[in-house]
Amino acid sequence: MANNQDYYKTLGVSKSASADEIRKAYKKLSRKYHPDVNKDKGAPEQFKQVQEAFEVLGDSEKREQYDRFGRVFPGGAAQQGQPFQWSTTGTAGAGPDFADLFGGGQIDLGDLLGGAFGGGGRRQGRRGARRGQDVEAEVEVPFQVAVEGGKHELALDREGKTEHLSVKVPAGVDTGSVIRLAGEGQPGAGGGPAGDLLIRIRVAPHPWFRREGNNLLVDVPVTVTEAALGAKVEVPTLSEGTVVVTIPPGTSSGAKLRLRGKGILDRATKERGDEFAVVKIVVPKKPGERAQALLAELAQVEPQFPRKGLW
Repeated sequence: MANNQDYYKTLGVSKSASADEIRKAYKKLSRKYHPDVNKDKGAPEQFKQVQEAFEVLGDSEKREQYDRFGRVFPGGAAQQGQPFQWSTTGTAGAGPDFADLFGGGQIDLGDLLGGAFGGGGRRQGRRGARRGQDVEAEVEVPFQVAVEGGKHELALDREGKTEHLSVKVPAGVDTGSVIRLAGEGQPGAGGGPAGDLLIRIRVAPHPWFRREGNNLLVDVPVTVTEAALGAKVEVPTLSEGTVVVTIPPGTSSGAKLRLRGKGILDRATKERGDEFAVVKIVVPKKPGERAQALLAELAQVEPQFPRKGLW
């Protein structure tokens, strides 16, 4: 990582930014460059820079030392567990000899700055910095949002305060799917990065549709005559309104009519499943006298034996 990195520029904040502004900028950039979300080649390096910047600016003591001494504080040899050293022999044009100023020998900058590197000089380094814990939450999303994707509002209780987050739900998620929001978990300790928020999805039932894998099923009631003689009926789809489907003559109850490509998006293949209109023959509970007579005549003219040979 470049030694001239400006942590304020990395987080996109001014040097007078408040701690809250720094934390918000850090969370925003962590989500943007998190390797699980951003697949760009340079995202991991940018994510790493954001973490390093927040580790310093997110800690009041480290930020103060950074403002005073610059990036030599977090990025020099002391971060690797070795002391900063100056030669006891000066060189022409190199300015004052630090060995002469401080009595000769090697100088540990951690001792010089009063333990600014985590409270215990170079030997402790970053040991006090710990990543915050991940937080899990469960949210119920509408059936259509789960299938088609979209934004869903989540109310999260943080330390007695309700925080509202807008969660982007990818198309095709199902019950049990987990969405990770980087940097939205518990704050880290000692300037460490925040944990993540893991949102477990529960899909609300739909009044008409049900899901089987990447396919959608919807029951379509038809009359006896529509099933026997054939008909054209309207069938709902999840995102395209209603479409007209042809019921072939002689269709039995339980038959499935395929509507290609009107199902659920497969997150891996980016292809949609199908929708199936499931035929349900509906008979009148109390047919009128004329209807009863016609049905009785039909039974005599064209008797049927649907169970013959079945058992």
